[in-house]
Amino acid sequence: MTETTTRTVGEGDDAITYDVHGDLATARPDRPPLFLFAAPMEASAFAQLAAHFGDRPVVTYDPRGAARNPRGTADITAAQHADDLHRVIAALGGGPVDAFGSSGGGVNLLALLAAHPDDVRIAVVHEPATAALLDDRDTVLAVVDDLKSTYAAHGQGAAVAKFISLVMFDGPIGSDYLDRPAPDPAMFGLPAIDDGSRTDPLFRNMPSVIEYEPDLDALRALGDRLVLAFGAQSGETMAARAARAVAAAVGIEPTRFPSHHGGFVDGPGMPGDPDAFAARLREVLDARS
Repeated sequence: MTETTTRTVGEGDDAITYDVHGDLATARPDRPPLFLFAAPMEASAFAQLAAHFGDRPVVTYDPRGAARNPRGTADITAAQHADDLHRVIAALGGGPVDAFGSSGGGVNLLALLAAHPDDVRIAVVHEPATAALLDDRDTVLAVVDDLKSTYAAHGQGAAVAKFISLVMFDGPIGSDYLDRPAPDPAMFGLPAIDDGSRTDPLFRNMPSVIEYEPDLDALRALGDRLVLAFGAQSGETMAARAARAVAAAVGIEPTRFPSHHGGFVDGPGMPGDPDAFAARLREVLDARS
């Protein structure tokens, strides 16, 4: 069993909780700490993936506003998330680390690479949820605006149902998308009753994360240290299209990973393939070591 140590960096609203799996002293230049994260998905979601990397220390964390961190209602920006990642890496000893960031975490990793490129040795950006380089960018952002309005007016159940419908939609978002009937929260096992809370980090991350515009010059400067990844089963969903769009803009080939957007997790209602996912991640990291 790998020993896990829980730590905190920062204070008050800036407090960020992170976990170190294994001993940082065992890290080597060719096996630095591996930082696994998403947003707003919390550290516990990476337990299955982290278990495959017992040959090096692994770091997971709860993003700002999520899980063990302070909650609030204000919007959270990609720049804030990037600064949080930087502070965790500094607390580990200053880096560089190998980093795997998925979904909103992929966007935050892009922001970290632009602000602090020396923090990361190899960056695997998996299905970053940015619409900035997509042909349907304006429509996606209009849908995000509707999500925010729905959350403000009707709460989590109604808004999450719309969010799930968006992330599952296969193909470009058409101009008539918002004309469709709103999904029933019960279809996804969500409550229809508004509990009055407005602290859900998913909606606090919008629109900043989804409208984030990657710094293409900074990304090109990384060379083969940068990997843009998409899921083999993700089809033309927005985040998979975003990975391919960023890769094309940078001038690199996107890298195929097993499974889908959450393929590193396998559990009830969320079947994935963490074994194959971990093997592919190891292969990608080793090829660039």
